Amino acid sequence: MKFVLEVDMGETAFDGEAAGELGRILRYWGGNLRHYDLKPGDGSAIYDSAYSEVGRWSIVAAPGS
Repeated sequence: MKFVLEVDMGETAFDGEAAGELGRILRYWGGNLRHYDLKPGDGSAIYDSAYSEVGRWSIVAAPGS
C-alpha cells in the first residue's frame, strides 16, 4: 500500500506561511487518523485554515500488488 498526500500551496506558498500552514494541516490530519481503516480506497479532502480545499490524501494499492 501507499499513502499519498498532495497539497496545493498556491502561487504564494500560503502567503509565505507554508511551514505553519502545512504543520497545521498535518496536525489536523494526524488527529483524525484513528477514524480511518487505512486500507486502499480510504482518503479525504485536505483543507487549509480558511477551510478551502487544498488537496487530498489517500491510501492506494502499491503498483504490482
